[in-house]
Amino acid sequence: MSRFFLLIAATSGFLAVMLGAFAAHALKNKLDSYALGIFQTGVTYQMYHALALFGVAILLSLYPGKLLQWAGYSFIVGTLLFCGSLYWLAFGAPRWVGPITPLGGTGFLIGWLCLAIAALQWKGINPA
Repeated sequence: MSRFFLLIAATSGFLAVMLGAFAAHALKNKLDSYALGIFQTGVTYQMYHALALFGVAILLSLYPGKLLQWAGYSFIVGTLLFCGSLYWLAFGAPRWVGPITPLGGTGFLIGWLCLAIAALQWKGINPA
């Protein structure tokens, strides 16, 4: 499971950098400032949660547990729904796409909540 989350974290981080560069160079003359802002918000949140997923992968390798797995899956779902809908909205998606964004945000919140609960339940056992 740690390897899966690490692979997704690395891929997501790579894509966030690539999409950010794409927005800064190729999209600056194609999208208005509002749409560029929406796109940039997606890139920012994607990078934050790629790093969070990286942390979950490391923690899972040391302290396997269902809450950490749920956190990882929630970060992935949040990235797909939140960031994906923002990217689509920046390019003029239909109005029905708008309500998908908060669902992704909820995925992020669930991931952080799972991580917090796992921290509260942590017994401080040395993995070595």
